[in-house]
Amino acid sequence: MFFRDRRDAGRRLAGRLEHLKGAEVVVLGLPRGGVPVAAEVAEALGASLDVCLVRKLGVPFQPELGMGAIGEGGVRVINDEVVRIAHVTPEELAEVEAREREVLESRARRYRGGREPVGLQGRTVVVVDDGVATGSTARAACQIARARGAARIVLAVPVAPHDWTARLGGDADELVCPHTPREFFAIGQFYADFSQTDDDEVVACLEEATAHPGSTRRTEPGPTVPEDREVDVQAGVMVLRGQLTVPEGAAGVVLFAHGSGSSRHSPRNRFVAAGLNRAGLGTLLFDLLTEEEAIDRANVFDTGLLARRLSDATGWLRGQPETQGLAVGYFGASTGAAAALWAAAEPGTRIAAVVSRGGRPDLAGPRLPAVTAPTLLIVGGHDELVLELNRDAQALLRCENRLAVVPGATHLFEEPGTLEKVTDLARDWFTDHMAPVPHTAA
Repeated sequence: MFFRDRRDAGRRLAGRLEHLKGAEVVVLGLPRGGVPVAAEVAEALGASLDVCLVRKLGVPFQPELGMGAIGEGGVRVINDEVVRIAHVTPEELAEVEAREREVLESRARRYRGGREPVGLQGRTVVVVDDGVATGSTARAACQIARARGAARIVLAVPVAPHDWTARLGGDADELVCPHTPREFFAIGQFYADFSQTDDDEVVACLEEATAHPGSTRRTEPGPTVPEDREVDVQAGVMVLRGQLTVPEGAAGVVLFAHGSGSSRHSPRNRFVAAGLNRAGLGTLLFDLLTEEEAIDRANVFDTGLLARRLSDATGWLRGQPETQGLAVGYFGASTGAAAALWAAAEPGTRIAAVVSRGGRPDLAGPRLPAVTAPTLLIVGGHDELVLELNRDAQALLRCENRLAVVPGATHLFEEPGTLEKVTDLARDWFTDHMAPVPHTAA
């Protein structure tokens, strides 16, 4: 699951909180990024919106280690064990608290413009952020809300690691999150737009909520966000799980062939797919193997088998109502790139374009000269072995092709900005070559 931006995330999160509609609810957004999310939740629930101002109290000589937190109204939560182990004196604790209290009060004035905080005593409080990573800030926010008299606390976020309930289960009465992936690197990984929220946006959200308290107004809608549809892909006699996303007016659709040890949930492929969706391209991410088949490692590296599955999935996709008549492309990662090229070489496949990310096109071997679809090979500059394999494979291609080297990138494109570069290259290649006509070899 990907979110277009924080507003989109808030609307989707609100759909999981409908059971709270009509209750005496206060929604608290964590500044700054959590406030736009919380604004959508509050609007959907017809609830009051406020900020939850929390300042962590860091150990003086190790500020990243929290020894407590403070909130408005003189509320403070102290971890006595950390204070004791770190040998923090009462004077040192008071000094840190005074400094953070000054920052907290300054932000309260900036955000509310003199308005009093919304009362929490005896009410259900929904604490909202744009996601959870470590959970330390969310925990502190729940503790502060509890100390301010909240009768029930619901912690709600759009995305969090799969084990987040174990980390935070004791700090809230209810935990709500629509997306809890196992492959979690950072919150921003799941947003198409994760640009920083500034103070002015926080103020605007709060002022709008104050001007229309408890309303169910809808602001002018933004660009249509394509819905992800869970699908059963028929590949011969097998049924494979997939996720199909087709923007309105799509120019084409791209099937993703993941590498060994990966699946339709691959965060890197999903990141690229979101970029293609923003460019008006549909995407199908699906499992090339069933869970039972994937246990046998021989299947994982059986390029012929994977290529047949990809070809079968292509036939299935062309029969779906929303994709009929659309040009079809392949995006292959690692060993999946070999399957994509193998399948693209089959007669009559009519593949518009192929993109390989850190691929092993050499595994497609003698099939490479038969590929007619324009092919882009993307390799990290520091992935030296794979780069050499791609150069050798490129020499065998007879179709339009290009080798793009991303400087500073290793095999998984984990370095900052490198996956974004892959997305840009893939987007441009597909949008330039997506045409519902067959290509011929050069």
